[in-house]
Amino acid sequence: MKKTKGKKSSRLHRDRRRKHRHWQVTVYYHDGERFGRVYIDRDRAERFANRQKKSPIVKATRILEVD
Repeated sequence: MKKTKGKKSSRLHRDRRRKHRHWQVTVYYHDGERFGRVYIDRDRAERFANRQKKSPIVKATRILEVD
């Protein structure tokens, strides 16, 4: 009998102790500087990123799920 490979899940989704996830927003500026902030709510992280994007000195924003 062959074992079938199932879908691998990340450690973040397997840990039953976790009550929330962490989302890091990184803001990149045109002068090369960058700034980061961590939220436990993705919606708040997205709102912060969208607010920062309105500024003319912001080059880009990125949202990542972190530990």
